[in-house]
Amino acid sequence: MAARSSHRSRHSMLSLFVALATVVAAARAQLSPTFYASSCPAALVTIKTAVRAAVLLDRRTGASLLRLHFHDCFVQGCDASVLLDDTGNFTGEKGAGPNAGSLRGFGVIDTIKALLEALCPRTVSCADILAVAARDSVVALGGPSWTVQLGRMDSTTASLSTANTDLPSPASSLSTLLAAFARKGLSSTDMVALSGAHTMGQAQCQNYRGRIYNDTDIDAGFAASLRAGCPAAGGGGANAPLDVSTPNAFDNAYYGNLVAQRGLLHSDQELFNGGSTDSLVRSYAASPSQFSSDFAAAMVRMGGIGVLTGSSGQVRRNCRRVN
Repeated sequence: MAARSSHRSRHSMLSLFVALATVVAAARAQLSPTFYASSCPAALVTIKTAVRAAVLLDRRTGASLLRLHFHDCFVQGCDASVLLDDTGNFTGEKGAGPNAGSLRGFGVIDTIKALLEALCPRTVSCADILAVAARDSVVALGGPSWTVQLGRMDSTTASLSTANTDLPSPASSLSTLLAAFARKGLSSTDMVALSGAHTMGQAQCQNYRGRIYNDTDIDAGFAASLRAGCPAAGGGGANAPLDVSTPNAFDNAYYGNLVAQRGLLHSDQELFNGGSTDSLVRSYAASPSQFSSDFAAAMVRMGGIGVLTGSSGQVRRNCRRVN
């Protein structure tokens, strides 16, 4: 009887996964790279031009826009919920632990949205702007390009609690990272490739303090150089580049840093610490082309997480608030 019950349980779980995969596949199938070809033909070049200008003014903006897309997709799916300000009806995601004081680039998205509303009112979603801006940011900093699937709708709510639970922490272990990505339908290869986004951008002292004072799998000279700007106790401290080698370029140097035990965050170094992802890190460190190819493919998959299409969402006129 127990065996039969166990079989039914496994069957139910399998059915659930199949149903979930079907829903995800159906949503992705509704997206198309030519979604705005007739409704707003200048949409993509408008986003690209604005992103290039923003990155020229501040190269760190590229990392910020890429991070916005990631932090959006991991909470409720790629629905621009991360852009919503708090209202009387819900508390937005901007104040969540992983986002507060560290998410940047909202002004760039506001500018792009205003341009597109002037060109094609109520046509281009904020969720699609985030997806395209992420791609254009990577390209502007020397990284690979990919075809962005379009047609996402914007959510009418956000989730502070989901942002606090679903976004991986800088203190995450390898198993925690793998599980977090698996819950979003992303593989271990996707996780390692997407972590390569840390080849650009910066982290706050509070997020790497524990690593430079407590971790043993860290290059001694690297740790010492960071301690000068990040005190062991108290607040404050300087930001540090996630990739000390080429902080303002999108390349594969991040993985070489990991092999040399120069990952800035504990969660970074976990990818190369005697675990199941060591070999892939070595491969990416040795092959820029393999990393670029896998990163681009993983970004397309991430961009399809939990998307809203058709009448299931709206096109916000202002990305910060519901229509």
